[in-house]
Amino acid sequence: MMRTTTEQPAEPLVDYRFTLANERTFLAWIRTALGLLAGGVAVQTLADQFATSSLRRITATACATLAMVIAAVAHRQWRRVQAAMTRGAALPNSALIPVVAVGVTVVAGTAAVAVLVA
Repeated sequence: MMRTTTEQPAEPLVDYRFTLANERTFLAWIRTALGLLAGGVAVQTLADQFATSSLRRITATACATLAMVIAAVAHRQWRRVQAAMTRGAALPNSALIPVVAVGVTVVAGTAAVAVLVA
């Protein structure tokens, strides 16, 4: 049966390349979260040279917490972008960029203090 010009598809078609790019971006954020989680585990188990165990614990906890936040926000962002593309709307801004920038700065600062105190 031929479709007439007045019929509209139930959902607008999104170019699959954009959908796959959105998925790759999500997976990149998940890889970042996994890297931070691995870093937190490594700091907690391998960084015996820190002067105090509290600095080691703070650094490891900051890594693990940042990993959880990134994983949660990445999924939300993926869904928001996918919905916007389906609607044909402008893409939403991402809160992940400032979160990661501030989080990594805090982790790096904590690690730097721990190394300097050691």
